[in-house]
Parts: sequence; structure tokens; C-alpha cells
Amino acid sequence: MRRRLFAGAVAAAVLLPFVPLVLWSFSGRWFYPALWPDQLGLRAWAYVTGTAGPQVGGALAQSLLVAAATALLSIAAGLPAGRALGLYRFRGKDALSVALMLPVIVPSLCVAMGLHLWFIRLGLAESFAGVVLVHLAFCLPYAVFVLWGVFSNYNPEFEDQARSLGASRREVLLRVMLPMVLPGVIVAGLFAFLLSWSQYLSTLIIGGGRITTLPLLLFALMGSGDRPVAAAVGLVFVLPSLAALVVSARHLGGRSMAGVW
Repeated sequence: MRRRLFAGAVAAAVLLPFVPLVLWSFSGRWFYPALWPDQLGLRAWAYVTGTAGPQVGGALAQSLLVAAATALLSIAAGLPAGRALGLYRFRGKDALSVALMLPVIVPSLCVAMGLHLWFIRLGLAESFAGVVLVHLAFCLPYAVFVLWGVFSNYNPEFEDQARSLGASRREVLLRVMLPMVLPGVIVAGLFAFLLSWSQYLSTLIIGGGRITTLPLLLFALMGSGDRPVAAAVGLVFVLPSLAALVVSARHLGGRSMAGVW
């Protein structure tokens, strides 16, 4: 009973801030100081799914592609880095950990502006690859630190036992290590996906307006003053991240983060 009450309280705390968004998206007229819309309607959703449907759908697809690519690259680079930092001691480890923290500590505007100059010279500005790389600069440190913690509790003796039984390096990787650290990999990927999904400033600077993601579209609608349409797009923006959290919570419930035995 207590567990259900706690789960209900957590769900209410998470969903309560979205109630005004839902009301705004279905409102026709809502003026201060009224606590309830004066008129309800589907104009905002008709606009989002009709007139602005291709624009919203394109921005949604672009955001999904950028966030998915960033998450995959974060895992691909973060897995060996996290393993090295978590399992081994070497000279310069502390300096490397500080360097990994720099994109998180330094203001994102400074990082994006600094990378923009390099990306212009490399021909990556205003491109999909450039946006993914600038997102990677912010997301990779989180993935590395999550996997660093995972491998700090990882027992490599299981790999030695598998090799003694004749397993190849590929089999050790796929059948021993990855299953044991899979929950941590999912968490790292989820962190990277959600951080990339919500990036606005870096996408605007590097993308130059040519790579239109959902946050860019949402901020433009908020500036237009059409709150019902902005609320509807805001709900579209929130739903994929909520779905990712729900799916990951189901798969991660009760599972070990690193095969601690």
C-alpha cells in the first residue's frame, strides 16, 4: 500500500507541471486572471497536425535522428573510456577526468562559439554531422562518468574465466562484458539522448537554422505569442523523452548496474 502511494505521489509530482500545458493546448481563449480557459477548442492541435504538420514532423524526425546518433556515439566512445578509467590506474588519470568535466563546467555558449570557429574551417558548420558533434561535446562526459562508475564495480575475473574456457575476445565482449554492464550502458545512452534532445543554443549556433530540431521550433513558437500552439508542440516535445524514461525504467527495474557479485 505504501509503495503504491509513493509511486502515485511521484507520478503526480512528475505529471502535475504538464497540466497547464494540456489546458493551454486545448484552449481557445484564456486570459488572466481566469483559472480555467474561457473557451476550449482543438485549433492548436489542428494546426500542429494539419497546416504545420510537415514542419513539426520534420523537426521531430530531425531531433530523433540527432539525439539517437549522439547517444550511439556517446556509448561507442564512452564504453572503452569508462572501462579504462574504472579498471586501471595510469598517469594523467586525474587530469583526464578534469578535462572531461570542462564541457560541463564551461558555459555552453562559450563551448559552442569556440567549436563553431573550428567547424567553419572544417566545413562542418550548418550540417547534420556538425550538430551531432557539438551535442557529443556536451553528452560524452556524462556517458563516460556513468560508465566509469559502472566499471568501478565491475569484476573482470569473469572475462578471465571465459577465456580459460576457450572463449574468443569477441565472445567475451558480447557474452560476458556487455550483458553485465548493459543496464549502465542503457543509462549512459539515455543520459546522452535526453541531453541531446533538449539542446537549443548549440544547435542554433552550429546548425545555423538549417538543421531545425524541435527545440528550435518550440522557441520560435513561444516567441510568436501563440500559446496554445506552443503548448501543443511542447507536449509533442516532451512525449518521446517520457516514453524513453518509461521504457528504460521497465527494463532496468531490479537489474544490476555492473554485475557486482
